[in-house]
Amino acid sequence: MKERETLGSRMGFILLSAGCAIGIGNVWRFPYMVGENGGGLFVIAYVVFLLILGVPIMTMEYAIGRSSRRSILSALRMLEPKDTKWHLFGHVAIAGNYLLLMFYSVVSGWILRYFVLTVSGGFVGKNPDDISVIYQDMMDSPMTMILFMAITMVITVIVTSMGLEAGVERVTKVMMVALIIIMIGLGVKSLSLPGASEGVKFYLMPNAENVRKVGLGNVLYGALNQSFFTLSLGIGSMEIFGSYIKKERSLVGEAFIVAGLDTFVAIVAGLITIPACFAFGVAPDKGPSLMFLTLPNVFASMKGGRIIGSFFFLFMYFAALSTMIGVFENDVSFSMDLFGRNRKKAALGAGILITLGSIPCALGFNVWSAFQPLKAGNVIMDLEDFIVSNLMLPIGAFIMCLFCTCRYGWGFDNYIEEVNSGNGIKINPALKWYFKIVLPLILAFIAIYGLWGYFAG
Repeated sequence: MKERETLGSRMGFILLSAGCAIGIGNVWRFPYMVGENGGGLFVIAYVVFLLILGVPIMTMEYAIGRSSRRSILSALRMLEPKDTKWHLFGHVAIAGNYLLLMFYSVVSGWILRYFVLTVSGGFVGKNPDDISVIYQDMMDSPMTMILFMAITMVITVIVTSMGLEAGVERVTKVMMVALIIIMIGLGVKSLSLPGASEGVKFYLMPNAENVRKVGLGNVLYGALNQSFFTLSLGIGSMEIFGSYIKKERSLVGEAFIVAGLDTFVAIVAGLITIPACFAFGVAPDKGPSLMFLTLPNVFASMKGGRIIGSFFFLFMYFAALSTMIGVFENDVSFSMDLFGRNRKKAALGAGILITLGSIPCALGFNVWSAFQPLKAGNVIMDLEDFIVSNLMLPIGAFIMCLFCTCRYGWGFDNYIEEVNSGNGIKINPALKWYFKIVLPLILAFIAIYGLWGYFAG
């Protein structure tokens, strides 16, 4: 068998893992979730849940990958006890990685379109009604939607085809460093705007009135939900990076660093958007429309807004593209492990499949908008997002947790041995009860309550 590719450095592993985790959910969803859920209390709860839930599950994915040196399906086949069927979940995980990119590529295309519009001055001199028309024209145009989705897929395929170290690691490192530099610059600019201090107070200070209004239970569940989904755990997206690293460092410390970087980006994204909204009298809790309808108005009325807006959408696109490349690496690795294809053929095949599979999502906003699955007003993207976010991720994380802790799976002793190999923070085996009982219960709660809340709401 061909020797497994490895990453060239620990920094490459950290930035690549963080790049996969850092995406639109951090820089788009997190700021308005904080605003809608009582400010600082949500942030505190989010960090706590990230430490007690997200990091442990991430170490499980890393451990499965590093022990097997395989992608998720092959890894489960290799590690499962004889005559058990844990590997069947590997097929679901593969489908999840493909399906995720079939709608993520479309949203990434929107961001690329807005970057092009901002750079070319498309928002200069436009009033809010004009900007709404620009947004609606994009959504109504199948060709525009498919074109920018396809451009994103071509970039993703090219980078991944260049090799793990020469392409994926090198490009992601540059992109993540650029993302952080741009973020810091935008954050400084946003915090210097008149009235920005009120935005910071709204964003980070616990607000008892907001908590009462939303409900403490809803605030805590929102933080729990965000802490789990921000790391894209449950379909093996992180497992693949564990398969590319050596045993020099224990996996807990690496997971803490990746989760910390993910949280840093999310919080700074809020410090960019929310103070800017306050400075220009815009409500910061506009939800999904904040990026595409509200912020272009802010940039259009801001001195130097064309330059600042261009950097903002470049930063957003880097966040989206880093996730595209990270998840797509899984799809490439599946093909290489299961069918013995070389990297270029595997990337091309997966790229064509995902591009074609993304077209229904793009058409769901225009040509096929009459098809409204699940609920009235839903589009195809909502169905795909529901399948991945409400089914595959929480149920997949539950299965992986059982696999790593149950004696009928890989088992807690094997998991602990792999996680603690190398220098760094160790997990105390005395916490076995937490991993075997508490974690599965939390994951089951997220899955069941999330499904109930989706349809009840």
